[in-house]
Amino acid sequence: MTAWGLHGLSRRTAAVSRSISAENPTGAKGAGAMATEGTGARAASLLGRGWKISPSIEIAPGETATLAEIEGPGVIRHLWCTTAPHRAWRGTLLRIYWEDAEEPAVEVPLGDFFCNGWNTFSQVSSVPVAANPNGGFNSYWPMPFRRAARITLENLMAEQLTLYYQVDYELCEVAEDEAWFHAQWRRSHPVPRGEVHTLLDGVTGAGHYVGTYLAWGVNDPGWWGEGEVKFYLDGDDEFPTICGTGTEDYFGGAWNFDVPGQGYTAYTTPYLGLNQILRPDGLYASQQRFGMYRWHIPDPIRFTQDLRVTVQSLGIGPGHHNGLPHRYRPTSDDIASTALFYLDAPSAPGSRPDTPGLLELEVD
Repeated sequence: MTAWGLHGLSRRTAAVSRSISAENPTGAKGAGAMATEGTGARAASLLGRGWKISPSIEIAPGETATLAEIEGPGVIRHLWCTTAPHRAWRGTLLRIYWEDAEEPAVEVPLGDFFCNGWNTFSQVSSVPVAANPNGGFNSYWPMPFRRAARITLENLMAEQLTLYYQVDYELCEVAEDEAWFHAQWRRSHPVPRGEVHTLLDGVTGAGHYVGTYLAWGVNDPGWWGEGEVKFYLDGDDEFPTICGTGTEDYFGGAWNFDVPGQGYTAYTTPYLGLNQILRPDGLYASQQRFGMYRWHIPDPIRFTQDLRVTVQSLGIGPGHHNGLPHRYRPTSDDIASTALFYLDAPSAPGSRPDTPGLLELEVD
C-alpha cells in the first residue's frame, strides 16, 4: 500500500495490528483495559475494571516516561497524544530510538513535533500531522524498524504532567530499502544579524528530507520573510544545489502572506501551511509569532552522501522615508526549527544537536 492515499487499502497482508496506551502499556494481544489502578480509578469506582481505569499517565518533574517499547520488525503508523497543562508542549522532549541505538533518532519538543511550538493551540490539517481542538496531536509519519523501537517523553517542567497517548503500529516484515525516521530541533534565539539559521548540519549517509516546521518570532519591524531556504547536497560547499526564493515561497504562500485588507492570513493544506499567527497584544505578548510547515511528501529531497539545510533571517528595510532605498535587510529573529528526514541508519550521532534545556526551549 502506498504511504499516502487509499490505493491498496483493500489488500490483505500478513501484518498484525497492535496499539500501546495507558490502558495497554505493552501492546500485548488481549491485554487492554485490564488495569485495576490508574488515573481514572476514582471516577470509575462505581463501574469497576474495564471502565477507563487507566486513561493516562502522570510524569513527575524531571522524570522521563517510557511510552512504548516494541520488538520488531514493524512499522509505527500513528501517534496520538494530549497533555495537561498545554504549556508542556515546549516543556517536554519527545524521543524515539531505533534498534537499541544509544542516541535518539527523534529529539524534539512535543509541541514542535506537532506544529504547535508556541504553547498556544493551532489547528493543523495536513496529511502526516493533524492538530485538533484542543490539543489533540496526531502523527501519521510511517516509522519502520527492524529489531526494536522505544518512545519516551521527558518532563523538564517544575510541575507534574498528565499525558494521554496512543501508539498504533503493525508487526510486519520491513523491506531492505526502508529507511529510519529522524527529527531534529534547533533554535537560534536570536539569529545573529547577518547570519543564517541552521536546520540540519552534518547528516551523513543516504536518505531523503521530508519536512520542515518553523516557529518564527519576529524581532524587527517590517516584512520578515525574504530569507531563502537552502539545501546543500552531497558535497555542496559554499553554494547549494537547491535554493528557494523566499520564506513564504518555500511554504507555498506569496506576497508576505498578506491579503489586502486582511493582513497575515493563516492556511493549512495537505502538504504546507502558515497554521499559526500570534499577534502582539500591546501589553506582554509584544512580538509577532508564526508557525508554518512544509512536507516534502510528493517532492522529497534525496541525498546520497550528506545534507545541510539553512534559512536566512532576512526582511525588507523600510526605505524611502529614512533616505535609504527599498532593500533587503538582515534581521535578528527567533527561529526554532524541526527538520524531518529518513536516513539509512537508525541514528545520526555526527549531526544531532545538543539536547536543549528548559531555558533554551522557553517561550518568551
